[in-house]
Amino acid sequence: MPSTPPAPGAASHVLSGRRPVEIVDIGANPIDGEPPYAPLLEQGVARVTGFEPQESAYAELTTREDGAHRYLPYAVGDGAEHTLRLCVESGFASMLEPDRAQLGLLTDFPRMASVTDRIPMATRRLDDITEIEQLDYLKIDIQGGELDVFRHGRRLLARAVAVQTEVGFTRLYEDQPTFADLDLELRAHGFVPHLFVNTKTWPLAPLQWADPLQEQARHLVEADVLYVRDLARLDVLSEDQLHHLGLICDLAYASYGVTLLCIAELVRRGVLDPDSARIFRDQVAVRAQPTPSR
Repeated sequence: MPSTPPAPGAASHVLSGRRPVEIVDIGANPIDGEPPYAPLLEQGVARVTGFEPQESAYAELTTREDGAHRYLPYAVGDGAEHTLRLCVESGFASMLEPDRAQLGLLTDFPRMASVTDRIPMATRRLDDITEIEQLDYLKIDIQGGELDVFRHGRRLLARAVAVQTEVGFTRLYEDQPTFADLDLELRAHGFVPHLFVNTKTWPLAPLQWADPLQEQARHLVEADVLYVRDLARLDVLSEDQLHHLGLICDLAYASYGVTLLCIAELVRRGVLDPDSARIFRDQVAVRAQPTPSR
């Protein structure tokens, strides 16, 4: 991917000045709006390579391509041939078969996850994708296929500092790995859970959305969880990794505690000035101020 010049103001961040944060987004379907890493791209401190095998979603993504955005139509997984199940709602598309019994517990899920087409599809192992030279930050949401990606991406994940993954608490698909499986795998890679980005609960059938009881009749379905490198072992991270972890947690998640820990470690090593933590706090305070109206 060609180099991207920093955006105006990007150089002012206390952790800027290193190579761009290399983001990989697996399951980049834009149905959920702006991704959490959008501020990193806006500040000119990151680049993203996204993967989306659904033709319509991929076509939409390619309209955004520029020096900081690149998209590829690959299905990422275990490297084997599978069948992509397309569903009424595109967000339910999966290599796994929907679990009708589990879906039936949740209002309207059987309709939304109804399979409309089955497409034979080859998958590629993350470690085998030559277009990815660096991976600092992985965002992944592929409806039950996350574990295969982690198991076949050990080389690239070894240098990553953050992973946002969707985790399931309810098995919406047959043989779907759940939160426990993904948590064990990511811990084996050296990551620990840092925060819940969001959680999804849903009314239990037969309650409908108009039912006054539906808010008190919800079931935990899934969540997006941010994993980071073990914060008790920041001493083993490289300078680039500390810069990138601090930038990601600040700009993508407003998790300032991690950023301050990274700054403190870089100060300890003599890489940053001793006043860097104060400068960062001042930068956060300025960002929090409302923009003057014209």
